[in-house]
Amino acid sequence: MLKNFDDVQKYGKDNMDATMKAWGQVSKSVQAIAAEAADYSKKSFEEGSATLEKLLGAKSLDKALEIQTAYAKSAYEGFVAQATKIGELYADLAKETYKPFEGFAAKSMVAK
Repeated sequence: MLKNFDDVQKYGKDNMDATMKAWGQVSKSVQAIAAEAADYSKKSFEEGSATLEKLLGAKSLDKALEIQTAYAKSAYEGFVAQATKIGELYADLAKETYKPFEGFAAKSMVAK
């Protein structure tokens, strides 16, 4: 009986340790995602403001269309790159959060 109690206690401690590691990783990853989103927002705003200034200084409709087209292309490419980067960060978050629990899956398969 005492051995079983010790096993349960160790299992509970192992679960708590794995959970704390996972939460630490979640916190770190969420901070990285938030920082990346803030950087992208700042960069996007700055590029939009610069484009607006160029548009206000355009002397002809052709020049304004050229400026707008270049901005739209740049904004789209930036968005796709950012979406890819954020997707990779979320994938890393999932992988790193799962890592502390990998051992439990192996242990439960062996125990059966």
